[in-house]
Amino acid sequence: MRVPSTQALRALDSFARHGSVWRAADELHLTRSAVSHQLRLLERDLGFDLLERVGKGVALTARGRRYAHDVHKALTMLGDAGAQYGNGGIGGSFRISCTPGFASLWLCTHIAAFQEMYRDVALSILTPRRLDDVSNPDVDAFIAFGDGNWPNRSVELLCDVQFTPLCSPSLLNRIGGLSKPADVLRTHLLHLNDFEDWARWLSLTKVENADPAGGIFFSDMNLVFSAAIAGQGIAMGDELTGHKALSEGRLVRPFDIGIRSPRSYYLVVDLAKSDHPVLPAFRDWLRSNLTNAAVEVRGTYG
Repeated sequence: MRVPSTQALRALDSFARHGSVWRAADELHLTRSAVSHQLRLLERDLGFDLLERVGKGVALTARGRRYAHDVHKALTMLGDAGAQYGNGGIGGSFRISCTPGFASLWLCTHIAAFQEMYRDVALSILTPRRLDDVSNPDVDAFIAFGDGNWPNRSVELLCDVQFTPLCSPSLLNRIGGLSKPADVLRTHLLHLNDFEDWARWLSLTKVENADPAGGIFFSDMNLVFSAAIAGQGIAMGDELTGHKALSEGRLVRPFDIGIRSPRSYYLVVDLAKSDHPVLPAFRDWLRSNLTNAAVEVRGTYG
């Protein structure tokens, strides 16, 4: 079986992640026509359509999305293999501070792969009290949730967050389903720290006479999801940290309406620790796996 060119596969992967030829061209340092040419060559080699015309632009076909998902996993595996066998003897202690929800619902379900690649690194993961806290002097890298404003530090956007209502199938059955946004008021709203996200969603969906301050408040996203899975109410969650529960059917997404959070996940590093020998490897591993997670979410729910 003839294997398509790596350049063509990278063009497809980049187009699938960014959704446009010009963004793919920018990432790959190619012209738009060169990316389009690579995609056409790939279609010819494969013998099926990857792209379809949508309005004035193009998008992946259903078969193209599935193929792009597999291509991304294969490219990630090749990249990880190169890192594993060419890590240059990276070692030493590395302390990561990570928000509790992101840590337990995503990082702690993936971190063993990094340890396998860098066996000489002694990892420690801890959680801060505040989601945007980057003050611990003993920490080498922070995965923080905030507005990106951390002066005198290296700040890199990891992923934006879009919130949408999530609840258990048992709750849906108990209350007779959710046919319109106002129906969320028939049960408890579950909040993380404040009611800002629910207030924005209720406003966006034009739900009248809503009291977003009503409901149950939690200090940890794990508690929010636990309550939602147990059918105690409806959470405002994101599909990255909720992906496992969604894929297993413990949570469902009753509406397609989401709101983009004004805060995002960032990798934050004190400038004094920017030369830590483990940091480049951890940063690259984190980027790769979060990109892969985004592709999986898009392929499942997009």
